[in-house]
Amino acid sequence: MSTTTTPATPGRAAVPGPGGPGGQPAAAPRVVRQRRRRPGLIALSVALIAAGGLSGALLFTASGQRTAVLVVARDVPVGAAISEADLAPASLALDPAVKAVPVAKKAGLVGQRAAVALKAGALLSPAQVTSVSLIKAGEQLVGVALKPSQLPASRLSPGQKVLIVSTPDPSQAAAGKAGEAAGAPKTLPATVVAVGPPAPATGVVVVDVAVPATDGPALAARVATGAVALILAPQEGS
Repeated sequence: MSTTTTPATPGRAAVPGPGGPGGQPAAAPRVVRQRRRRPGLIALSVALIAAGGLSGALLFTASGQRTAVLVVARDVPVGAAISEADLAPASLALDPAVKAVPVAKKAGLVGQRAAVALKAGALLSPAQVTSVSLIKAGEQLVGVALKPSQLPASRLSPGQKVLIVSTPDPSQAAAGKAGEAAGAPKTLPATVVAVGPPAPATGVVVVDVAVPATDGPALAARVATGAVALILAPQEGS
C-alpha cells in the first residue's frame, strides 16, 4: 500500500499539534491583570509623609532655639561670696523644665553667696545662690591666723563647723608642777566664713570664723598670742 507524504510549504514553520511536544498539553497563557490605583490611599500616604516632614522641621527649629544663661566659670566653695569672675555667659538649648539664671541677672548675683559648692562648667540655677550671710545674729567675725601645724591639711570651706582649741602656753607649762595632770584644753565651736591664701614666706593662713559675740573678744586675745589651733568638728550623723 502506498503512502502519500505532503511536503511542507517553504517559508512556513510546522505547527505542533494540540498535544505539543512529547504529546503534553500546552499551558494556557497567563493573563497579567493591571493593578487598580486607589486615589484615597495615595492621598493618605502623601499626607503622612508631609506630616512627618513638618514634625521634623518643627523639632529641628525648637532644638535650635538657644537661651543666654550663666554657667560657673571656676569652683566656688559653699558660703563664699560670688564675684563677677566666677560667672560666665553661655548659649544653650534648654528644656523648659530646666531652671537657669539668665545672663541679664548677672549683676544682681555678684556679692551673694554660694548656697552649695559650685563646680566650674556647671549650669547655675537660682537655688544655688543665697543672700543669707554665714554670720548669724548675735555672732562676731574673728580672724584666726594659723601656721600649717595649727590646722588640718584638708582644705577648709566656708560653712564648715570647726573647733578652736586653746593650746597651752609654753612658759606656763614649764612652770607647772611635775606630775600634775593637765586638764582638757578649752574649745570653742565656730563656723568657717572665709579662708585666705597661705602667706608666701611663712605659710600662715588667716581663717575667718563666726563665734558667739560673748566669746569674740576672748578668742581675739588668744589668737594674738598664737596659742590656738583649729580642728574639724564632728559631722552631723557621724
